[in-house]
Amino acid sequence: MGDLFEIHPNPHPVARAEREALLANPGFGRVFTDHMVTIKYAEGKGWYDARVEARGPLPLDPATAVLHYAQEIFEGLKAYKLADGGVSLFRADANAARFVDSAQRMAMAPLPPELFLGAIRELVTIDRDWIPGTEEASLYLRPFQIASEVFLGVRPAKEYIFCVIASPVGAYFTGGVKPVSLWVSSEYTRAAPGGTGAAKCGGNYAASLAPMLEAAEKGCDQVVFLDAVERKYVDELGGMNVFLVLDDGTLVTPPLTGTILPGITRDSLMTLARADGRVIEERPISMDEWRDGALSGRVVESFACGTAAVVTPIGTIRSEAGDFTIADGGTGPVTAELRKRILDIQWGRAADPYGWSARIL
Repeated sequence: MGDLFEIHPNPHPVARAEREALLANPGFGRVFTDHMVTIKYAEGKGWYDARVEARGPLPLDPATAVLHYAQEIFEGLKAYKLADGGVSLFRADANAARFVDSAQRMAMAPLPPELFLGAIRELVTIDRDWIPGTEEASLYLRPFQIASEVFLGVRPAKEYIFCVIASPVGAYFTGGVKPVSLWVSSEYTRAAPGGTGAAKCGGNYAASLAPMLEAAEKGCDQVVFLDAVERKYVDELGGMNVFLVLDDGTLVTPPLTGTILPGITRDSLMTLARADGRVIEERPISMDEWRDGALSGRVVESFACGTAAVVTPIGTIRSEAGDFTIADGGTGPVTAELRKRILDIQWGRAADPYGWSARIL
């Protein structure tokens, strides 16, 4: 794959001492590596000019299509430093497949999965010194694609830029995993049937920002969205999928009906839970069921999941209809065990019977 990419090393990389200082406490999404990968697309020509180069600004004309009609998609995944110094990716092939699905929904030229995976490997290889070696720290990878054609007509663009940047990130939770509080949005919805809810596009996240501010004003960490039709069934958080754990060990999660993102962490946790013999129910969850179940003891745990935080316990849910707490408001044993199981596979600390982790260095 390397011969498909022109390699242009950054002539002025960050000095080793400065890089090590940044890696000591990188935070999340604020520190970036020396390089990026770009690939261009033009109708009739296909994908071309794949290159690894110094990370820098993308020159965009004021009439560039993405700035006006929001043809944009992205992914998020991580590279992990293993105990022996090697580097692995977790289910990057699933990210590549979802990237194609998102492109098709947004009427964009789909990037072949082999190019997606090749771009990831090239960037990780050249910037491997940026991968943190501390507990639960990793190299967060952000592939994205934008409509780059310069025009103001409302139609799918004929030119695109695919890019991958990388950011070393620390543990998402400082001081350990803590249960989050959620605000149930009654005014805003995230997506509607037939919309873009299942695509990983920036517009979905932009739509979540106002209700996230509302959640913060209510003293909550995150917002949970209800369905856009009946306003009674749980969809997902601003950027994470939701699970309930029932008192008989069953896991319940909203179904993939096109309004929520088909999370890769979600799918992985369901696979692990089934291997443990747990029943998984993918079905609508009403707020009444969640509230009544928490009060009766039928719902014993709740958690959210996604690439950034992996698994996040949910402690308290607040809404205009009243507040309730899941069990004692702490981290339940099923949540803790599933979180440990998936992290152990991601970090190479446990056997991977599913072939999810791919060693690339």
